[in-house]
Amino acid sequence: MGFRPLHDRVLVRRIEEDQKVGSIIIPDTAKEKPQQGEVIAVGPGARGDDGKVAALDVKKGDKILFGKWSGTEVKIDGEELLIMKESDILGVIA
Repeated sequence: MGFRPLHDRVLVRRIEEDQKVGSIIIPDTAKEKPQQGEVIAVGPGARGDDGKVAALDVKKGDKILFGKWSGTEVKIDGEELLIMKESDILGVIA
């Protein structure tokens, strides 16, 4: 993939959560999008007032939890991904 986020942005692939609803079939249009993802790429970090770049706390491969309305959906190489600022990430899943 030839994409590198800028500044404090992170490229994320959603991780599908297991949903068991018994014998009820839920159409794809009614399902909520997962709020978990895997970090695909990270930018170098945000530049502070002093001009120094502060590195991000997340790294490629981290499993994260993010807000329901976080990020911007993009399609890169035919795959639907999210680009979000690091501040939209709620935490890293251990």
